[in-house]
Amino acid sequence: MGTSQSSNGSPSSVPMVPPWVPDIPLPTVPPEGEPPDSGQDDDGEQASPLRTEPRQPIPIAPVGRFGSARRALGDYARTGDRDRMRQGIGRYVQSGYGGSATATRRFGGTAQTANMLHSALSSGGANPYAAPGRQLDPVLLAGRSADEVMDAVVEAVRPVDGTQDTEASRTAIKDALSEVLTRFPEADLLDLQEQHREFVIERYIAVDVFRRFDLDLGKTIRDKAPNATSGLGRLKEIREYIRETVAASFRRLRDSRQRIVVGRITQIVQCALRETFQVFEAYAE
Repeated sequence: MGTSQSSNGSPSSVPMVPPWVPDIPLPTVPPEGEPPDSGQDDDGEQASPLRTEPRQPIPIAPVGRFGSARRALGDYARTGDRDRMRQGIGRYVQSGYGGSATATRRFGGTAQTANMLHSALSSGGANPYAAPGRQLDPVLLAGRSADEVMDAVVEAVRPVDGTQDTEASRTAIKDALSEVLTRFPEADLLDLQEQHREFVIERYIAVDVFRRFDLDLGKTIRDKAPNATSGLGRLKEIREYIRETVAASFRRLRDSRQRIVVGRITQIVQCALRETFQVFEAYAE
C-alpha cells in the first residue's frame, strides 16, 4: 500500500506549502441567503468562477509539527481505537498543516491535476491529449489493453519529474481509473460518461490525500502496529475513512448545486478538499 514506508514525513521549519505547489486562490462560500451557483448560466453557458478568499501568508511548520498526531495514531496502531484514529487525522490537519485552509493550499497540485485529468478523460475537442499524434490519440491507442490506456493517461496528465508529489499523484490516478472499471465494468476509458469522469475525480482526490498522509505518517502506523498485517489493516481503514469523507464532501457540493463542470473543476475540487479537511480537523480535540 505505497512506496512511502521509509519516509519520515514533511520536515519542520519550512513553509507548510512547498514552493513547487501551485498556490491557487481558495474559493469562498456564497453569502448566506444567496443561492449556490449551478455551474451554468440560465442560457446554458459556463458560469463565472467562484469568488475567492484573499491569500494569507503561508505559515512555517513548527518543530514537532506531527508530534500530537503521531501520539494519537500510535495509540490507534496499537489498539485499533477508531476515536484515536480520527483524533490523529484531525491533529494531522490542525497542527501538521496549520488547519484546513493551509492543508487545502498544500493540495493545490492535486486540484490542478484533477482539472487536467478531467480533460484527459473528456471526448472530442474538450480533450487536448486526444489530438492526432498526442498521448491519447484514439488511433494510437486502438486495440490497447485497459492497463496500457491507464498508463497512457497517467503519462499524459502527470509525467515523471522526480518529486514525491508526482509519484503519489501518478499512483492515485492509476488507482482511480482501476476503481472506475471495477465500479462500472461497461465503462470505456476512451469514452467515459460524465458520471464516470466525476467518479474518477472523486476517487483520485481521496487516494491522493491518503498518499500524502502515508508519506507523512504511514511509518508511525507501521512501526507501532503489533505486526505487519495489523499495520496494513490500520492503513486500509484510514484509507477507507478518507475515501468516505471525500465522497461525502462531493455529495454535499452536488446537493448544493456545485457541479464539476469545465472551467471550475479546480475550484470545486478545492471546495471538496476544504470540506474534507474541516471534517478531519473537527476531531482534533
